[in-house]
Amino acid sequence: MRVAVVGASGYTGAELVRLLLDHPHAELAFLSSERSAGKPVDRVLPAVRNHPAVAGVKLRPLAELSDVDIAFGCLPGGELPGRMPLLAERAKHVVNLAGDFRLTDPVAAARHYPESASWTEPFAYHVPEFAAPGERFLNLPGCMAVTSIYALYPLLAEGLIEPDPVVDAKTGSSGGGRTSSEHPADRFGNFRAHKPHGHRHGPEVAEALRSLTGVDVDLQFSTHSLDVARGILVTAYSRLRPGVSEVDVKRAYVKAYRRTPFVRVRNHGLPALKTVVGSNVAEVAPQVQGDRCVTIATLDNLIKGAAGQAVQTMNQVFGLPEHTGLPFTAVAP
Repeated sequence: MRVAVVGASGYTGAELVRLLLDHPHAELAFLSSERSAGKPVDRVLPAVRNHPAVAGVKLRPLAELSDVDIAFGCLPGGELPGRMPLLAERAKHVVNLAGDFRLTDPVAAARHYPESASWTEPFAYHVPEFAAPGERFLNLPGCMAVTSIYALYPLLAEGLIEPDPVVDAKTGSSGGGRTSSEHPADRFGNFRAHKPHGHRHGPEVAEALRSLTGVDVDLQFSTHSLDVARGILVTAYSRLRPGVSEVDVKRAYVKAYRRTPFVRVRNHGLPALKTVVGSNVAEVAPQVQGDRCVTIATLDNLIKGAAGQAVQTMNQVFGLPEHTGLPFTAVAP
C-alpha cells in the first residue's frame, strides 16, 4: 500500500511515520511538511533517524504528492479542508486525524471547526472498534473523546445508566500538539484544570454516543493538564438506573469489547498510564458502589488516540488483521 503522511513533522505525524516504517504492508511513498520541505527526514524526526528506510528521504511540499492508496491528514485543525481537492484527486482514501470533520451539527461545527465548511463532501466519523470503514473519507476521533467513548459506550448501549454522565479527562502535554502555547516550565510539577466547560471534545463525545447507542446524553465534559509527555486518563461518573447491578455492568463491558483486540477490560487492578503508554491498547475498568458507577479508561494519546488508531483503520480498510504493525506492550519504566 502506497501511503502518504500529510503533516509529518508534528507529534502525531512523526508517530505515524514511526509506526508505518515497520508495517509489513505499507510503503511510505510521501511525507509532507510545508515548513520543513526539502529537509532530510532524519533531521526533522529524531525518533526515526536510525531507521535504515529514512536514509536520504526528504520531506516535500504537498503539491508534489503523486497517486497513493491512502493519505493520512496530520495537520493542525483548520488546514486540511483547503487541501482536500488535491488529496481527493490523488489519494484513494483519506483519513483525517485532526478535528476538522468530527462534528455533524452545523452550529457546533461552525463554532469549533469553522474552516471545515470549505469542503462539502462528507467525512464519516470512525471508531475502529464499532464499525467497518466503508467510506472513502474518514475522520478519526480526538484522543480524549475516544477514551471517553470507550468508558461510556457499554453503559449507554445496554441502557444501564441515566443519560447525564460526567467526564473528567486528563491529558499529557503532547495532546496540545507541537505548537502548544503552554510553556514546559508552567506545566512541570503542576496539575491544572484546562477547560471546565466548552471543550470541543464535549459535543464530539455526545454526538458519537448518540450515533452509536441512540441515546441523547446530557454530558458534562471537563479537561485537565497532566505533567507527563503522553497519556490520557478519563474518569467517567454515571448513575445506574433502578435495578441495575454490578454484574449487569461488568457483563456490558465484556460484551462490548470481547472481540476487540485493543480495548481491554480490567477485572483486577485499575488502568494507569504506565500500562498503556507506548502501546495501541486502551484499558477500561468500571467500579460500582450502590447506584453509582465510576469508569476509568486510559490510553496513549499519540498511539491509540491518534497514529495507532490510524494504522488500525488502514488495516481495516485494506482487509488486514487489525493488529498488523501495532504494539500491544507498554514502554517499560
